[in-house]
Amino acid sequence: MAIENPDRDELKRILSNNRRIAVVGLSDQPERSSYGVAKAMKAAGYEIIPVNPNIDATLGIQAVDSLEAIEGHVDIVNVFRRSEHLPDLAAQTVKIGADVFWAQPGVTHEEAYDYLKANGVKVIMDRCIKVEHSMTGASPHPHG
Repeated sequence: MAIENPDRDELKRILSNNRRIAVVGLSDQPERSSYGVAKAMKAAGYEIIPVNPNIDATLGIQAVDSLEAIEGHVDIVNVFRRSEHLPDLAAQTVKIGADVFWAQPGVTHEEAYDYLKANGVKVIMDRCIKVEHSMTGASPHPHG
C-alpha cells in the first residue's frame, strides 16, 4: 500500500491530543535537526523523551537506550533515523503500544508503514513534526 499521510485536520487532532513524544535518534548537538525540532516541541508544551543509546542526556532530559526502556505510555514515536531502521522501530512501536509513528522528512518505508497501519498505529512519514505543529496551530492538551 502506498504511504498516505493524514490530512491537516487529522494532524492537528494528533498534535492536540498527544503530548508525550519519544524522539528516536535525538542528538545532544544543538546544530542537529533532531535537537532543534525536539527543543521547539518541548517549548510548545510537549513532553520529550530522548531515545539514543549514545548519549546520557539532552535538553536537560535523561536519555533512554530504546523505546522499550521508556516507563509509561508513549503517545508519539518521532523518528530521526534513516529509512532502513523503520521496520525495527515499527515493531518496537507496536510492542510498546504507542499511538502514533512519525518519521521526519526523507524518511519512509512502505513495509513499516503497512505493518504499523495493520496494527492500529497512526502513521506519518516524510513530514516534519515541528513544521506540521506550526502550520496546524495545535497545542497539546494535558492528559487526565
